[in-house]
Amino acid sequence: MTLNSAMQVLPALSRGKRWDHLELLERIDASGSISAAANAMGMSYKAAWQAVEAMNNLSEEALVERHPGGKHGGGTSLTPYGRRVVAAYRRLEKERERVLANLGRIMDDFDQYYRMIRRFDMQTSARNQFLGKVQSVKTGAVNAEVILDIGGGDSLAAIITNDSVEHLALQPGMEAYALVKAPWVILTTDDSLRTSARNRLCGTVVRCQEGAVNGEVIVELTGGKTVAAIITNDSIESLGLKIGVRACALIKASHIILAVSA
Repeated sequence: MTLNSAMQVLPALSRGKRWDHLELLERIDASGSISAAANAMGMSYKAAWQAVEAMNNLSEEALVERHPGGKHGGGTSLTPYGRRVVAAYRRLEKERERVLANLGRIMDDFDQYYRMIRRFDMQTSARNQFLGKVQSVKTGAVNAEVILDIGGGDSLAAIITNDSVEHLALQPGMEAYALVKAPWVILTTDDSLRTSARNRLCGTVVRCQEGAVNGEVIVELTGGKTVAAIITNDSIESLGLKIGVRACALIKASHIILAVSA
């Protein structure tokens, strides 16, 4: 994926959000700590990690990487690729402001139409969002199987209708997003377990936070992307899930929603 397409990650995440994801990246780069960056911005440590994980999942190359040690399990820093994205996007912002100002001078009612156009931007409640490339599309009588390469040696199989394939104009080589709600993800610590779930993404637990009834578990894959799962506290305890434990995320192909950029 080119640097230009990678920069789409930041505006896509920032639209309609309270937090400035670009500022978060810059503060992480300056402090070497996601905790310090979050404190400086008045956001929670969890919210900061969720933003970082979302950005890494939507980028072909990781923007942020972890380092062993530290109060919260290790320091963090931007990758060289992440620094290039931040620098390029800052320049893009300046050009965007200049273009919008020029259009505002040319069209008296430009603001009205610009607000309407912004409504087309997609927002989703799905905790897991992956950007990848379509490897194959196999159509059946009603449904089709679409294989999406999300990088790091991992792929996702999605079952969608043939009408959806046609509507999204899916074909091998094009970019697409895979959306998966966290409650739809099943976790197991048994690599040999055989299930009907079409997708298996394995990695290491990097965060595990219990709530009143359910908990959130974050599994980091080999390629640096992460999968978030919402499971019961009893399941967390029975599976022995904690930071450093190997776990696999099982996802049914019918639970994956595909989307493409307009």
